[in-house]
Amino acid sequence: MSATSQRAELDFHARTREALADDWLKVAIDRTTGTARTKRAAIVGQWPDFAVARERGRQIKDHVVANLGHYLAEFERNAAANGAVVHYAATSDEACRIVVDLCRKAGARSATRSKSMLGEEIGLPHALEAAGIERVETDLAEHIVQLAGERPSHIIWPAMHKTREQISELFKASHAEPHREETPEAMAASARRHLRRRFLTAEVGISGANFLVADTGSVCTVTNEGNAEMTTTPPRVHIVTAGIEKLVPSMGHAAMMLRLLVRSATGAALTQYTTFHTGPKRAGDLDGPEEMHIVLVDNGRTAMLADHALRDMLRCIRCGACMNHCPVFNQIGGHAYGGTYPGPMGAVLTPVFDGLTEKTRDLAHACTLNGRCREVCPVDIPLPTLIKGWRERSWREGLEPRSMRYGLSLFTLAATRPRLYRLGTAMAGRVLRFMGGRRGVIARLPGLAGAWTLHRDMPAPPPGPTFLEREAARQKRERDA
Repeated sequence: MSATSQRAELDFHARTREALADDWLKVAIDRTTGTARTKRAAIVGQWPDFAVARERGRQIKDHVVANLGHYLAEFERNAAANGAVVHYAATSDEACRIVVDLCRKAGARSATRSKSMLGEEIGLPHALEAAGIERVETDLAEHIVQLAGERPSHIIWPAMHKTREQISELFKASHAEPHREETPEAMAASARRHLRRRFLTAEVGISGANFLVADTGSVCTVTNEGNAEMTTTPPRVHIVTAGIEKLVPSMGHAAMMLRLLVRSATGAALTQYTTFHTGPKRAGDLDGPEEMHIVLVDNGRTAMLADHALRDMLRCIRCGACMNHCPVFNQIGGHAYGGTYPGPMGAVLTPVFDGLTEKTRDLAHACTLNGRCREVCPVDIPLPTLIKGWRERSWREGLEPRSMRYGLSLFTLAATRPRLYRLGTAMAGRVLRFMGGRRGVIARLPGLAGAWTLHRDMPAPPPGPTFLEREAARQKRERDA
């Protein structure tokens, strides 16, 4: 059984404990997200109109979502005029079936695949393997993840949970001509040699889409490695899988959204490769696919459209900024979330795709509601509000454990009786100060509160009066004045 399969069998709390115990994981996360935060802050700071652009991006996506049927019809009409064939899939199973049937029709024994979280969402890697079609991941990080038999742990850097040292060992064990020097450049060259023949021999290339441009019928892909171009150009058939919310009205709107996407995702002004695919090869073209198929996937998106509590999530442009700035993600990584999408966005989307259950309810409760995710979201998605919405639904549907219900009942009892609350907090403060001892740090709390100190120390309350005591004294002084 692969490491991914074993991890999937664990519940969220077990996956979290496993992640917190992995010292290498913490090193890998810090290297990646720390750099991402620094670069994003620098380039956003150089854009004086970022707040205006952010509001414009929100308006564009809200407009598309409100007129989704119109833009779907326009995109299909223009894509067909370009020679592409548009397919609609209501569910993940239907989407996989369409892609597999297209591969079989093309006589494909192998298919190269450019990074696509939509493909991960619908389970396309497993569907291809079950159909006997060799799947070749061409994104460098996805290639690493495939060799390791794991799932992506981040939507921009799928292998961010791996250190350079671990990747080196993996390549040496898997590549026919592995690197000899322990440098990122040598390891990248090793992957390039390994993938080159597969690029040129695959019968089908499968990509995702960062944006679908309605007025031209074009599909936009964004990469820093050129693997998307190598995936979509040499094979005879190019298949695109994309969520229906990826639409933008025009090329001008696409350019606007690209500025927001790239700065938020990687902290760069523009990616190395931004390509608009507009139909298959035409007469006189020197290269390109002979066929282009675009599979537009719903998979719960129209249900989100109908649910006003979740509609805002359809604005998401999959930049990953929310998880880069999430203190929880930066402690446990992506695999602990157990779904396709980790971090704050995963806490919202996983219950949509997998249903709100005793397993998925934990994701919303893992959030500290600190609000950093909304602060950095390039389209201003109110992620903390959406996460709180899942908490409320979980409570209404009776999914909370008894300990939670009893605990909140006791808290309600105290919080609605001011004298009892003040007495309880005063006693608790004294007990916590005593437990902190001379160091002023509590290493372990008893009972249900022990979760707070399982992997961290808790500062003891400082000496002196509590906030409530200081407030009461201030009010008394005002009355006496």
